[in-house]
Amino acid sequence: MKSSKTIIKGGRFLIPGTDEPVLSGYMTIEDDLITYIGKEEPLMEEGVQVVDGSRLLFMPGLVNTHGHAAMSLLRGYGDDLALQVWLQEKMWPMEEKFTGEDVYWGTSLSVLEMLKGGTTTFLDMYDHMDRVAEVVELSGIRSVLMRGVIGLCPEEVQNHKLAEAISFARNWHGKADGRITTMISPHAPYTCPPDFFVKFVQAAHDLDLPMHTHMSETKREVEQNVVDYGLRPVAHLEKLGMFTRPSIVAHGVHLNDEEIEILARHNVGVSHNPGSNLKLASGVARVTDLLKAGVKVSLGTDGAASNNNLDMFEEMRLAALIHKGVSGDPTAVPAPEALSMATEYGAKSIFLNDVGRLAVGMKADFIAIDIDQPHLLPHTDLLSHAVYSASAKDVEHVWVNGKQVVKHGQCLTLDEEAIRRKAQESFEGLLKR
Repeated sequence: MKSSKTIIKGGRFLIPGTDEPVLSGYMTIEDDLITYIGKEEPLMEEGVQVVDGSRLLFMPGLVNTHGHAAMSLLRGYGDDLALQVWLQEKMWPMEEKFTGEDVYWGTSLSVLEMLKGGTTTFLDMYDHMDRVAEVVELSGIRSVLMRGVIGLCPEEVQNHKLAEAISFARNWHGKADGRITTMISPHAPYTCPPDFFVKFVQAAHDLDLPMHTHMSETKREVEQNVVDYGLRPVAHLEKLGMFTRPSIVAHGVHLNDEEIEILARHNVGVSHNPGSNLKLASGVARVTDLLKAGVKVSLGTDGAASNNNLDMFEEMRLAALIHKGVSGDPTAVPAPEALSMATEYGAKSIFLNDVGRLAVGMKADFIAIDIDQPHLLPHTDLLSHAVYSASAKDVEHVWVNGKQVVKHGQCLTLDEEAIRRKAQESFEGLLKR
């Protein structure tokens, strides 16, 4: 098959953590990889696609490390409620009615929103995961997928769910031109009894896959874990063997010093979900302490039912702002760190080492935002603007795996009109069931 080559000419490129975090110049993409980035103009061979990069800021695609895409169908359905009330009275009763078709259209709605908003990779923990994978395959997005399992059910149902999780992980890992990878995912220590949780750890070992779970999202959850098992959640999961596998936990809001040290020792990543945690009044995670301890902290939106959007620019901004406010330190999470949390740290924390940076040899997952707008002028510090001023609506173009999937704000791979209609019909159908 003939290789494809694209050269971006005269653009500005965000490369945090380097001597020149905003580089003016050129970037070359060959097939699915970045093969050049620099100030010198590369050879413009015949047949090479050239993209005019003027008035655009190019940056790594955003990486959303925790969510439940199909829950976009429940956006706005249960707001201003405590987590357990929200889950038990609003979410779980509706989610029990979800069919594979509902999951397909809810996921399609989320993927459309994410791609148009500059998210090129997302982690998803849910049910009917084959339908989620179908959307990923069609849309061109990159994802880490897993069958999330709640174990508050009879043993035969538990075993059936575990078998589903294993089968999905085995069947889809590495599919969609390598854009899909999988994990093993018990929902949470408070929804999966210890002996059931251990079976997931064994499955992760058998399949040589990482693990993901919700952990320490609320103070009540932590206290209940101590009542039920005599341990706080981090020590509990360590005892159950989860951290013998590469792992990432979602939330990690209520952690003490000892727990942070355990997470750092086992190289466990934490997906920080500031928007969702604030909306559900779960609290504010100790992000600055986690980062100081060497824990990989990434950003996630959680589902659109608890956020209520999937705008990773908003999560970056929140992460940069709330930790300044809570700590009284304006340097707590500076803009370059917030950007890295949404890109490189995110990719590494979900075990994608060739994603998350604009550099030679990395996957060509990148986005362009239109910086010729009032709220992004003057061009004093474009990295600062990306974190403190920009939003998902500023995204002009998106490439994943070297292929352009959004052009001038329009998704090239999905039928937006059909998705909007079908998602609305799915929600109305859920209300009638």
